[in-house]
Amino acid sequence: MTLDVSATSRFKREAAERAVELIQPGMVVGLGTGSTAAFAVRRLAVLRAEGHLLDVVGVPTSIETERLARELGVPLTTLEARPEVDLTLDGADEVAPDFSLIKGAGGAMLREKVVAQASRREVIVVDAAKLSPCLGTRARVPVEVVPMALRVEARFLESLGAQAVPRVGADGALFLTDQGNPVLDCAFGPIAQPVELAARLDARAGILAHGLFLGLATDVVVAGPDGVVLRSR
Repeated sequence: MTLDVSATSRFKREAAERAVELIQPGMVVGLGTGSTAAFAVRRLAVLRAEGHLLDVVGVPTSIETERLARELGVPLTTLEARPEVDLTLDGADEVAPDFSLIKGAGGAMLREKVVAQASRREVIVVDAAKLSPCLGTRARVPVEVVPMALRVEARFLESLGAQAVPRVGADGALFLTDQGNPVLDCAFGPIAQPVELAARLDARAGILAHGLFLGLATDVVVAGPDGVVLRSR
């Protein structure tokens, strides 16, 4: 499915606003990273300004999200203070029918995965164009690596059949995550065995995080031309 930019933005906002309806008073809420998650943070801020959900606190998954939440007056906490997260709202780059995901286009997959694993409920918010029959069909898998291992891990990933390209920023310099590490964007094509691939990536000392999120999403909120749908696993 191909959507124009204005429609995509509208669908992201509609999905995010529907997902925010799942937040209950007193919750600790994981705040994801990216344009769709930003819509959720903004909606939460509006509800707070109207006097709702005033006792909800957020756990940001990136410096970018933390900055946005603070600007909008959304109170924040940390996993150190609140290690159990009730609900996380986050986006994804690709969603397969079994709720397996590729995430990390924003470079925040390490923190996003930490928060997801600490969450009772992981709600993924996407526009319909992110749905895919098989992971790797539409999105590359981002892999965060130790700086000294950039070339070594690129060779390893290529041995697994990927085209591994170091990510660069808008200024042409090497992109670095919030942790100060580079990212290899890996085009595997359709991934027939994502669990096996994830295990091989997890076993590498030089790989700190990757964008395969398997068995973490409990719900997916999808918005498209036919409306907004909440799907639960």
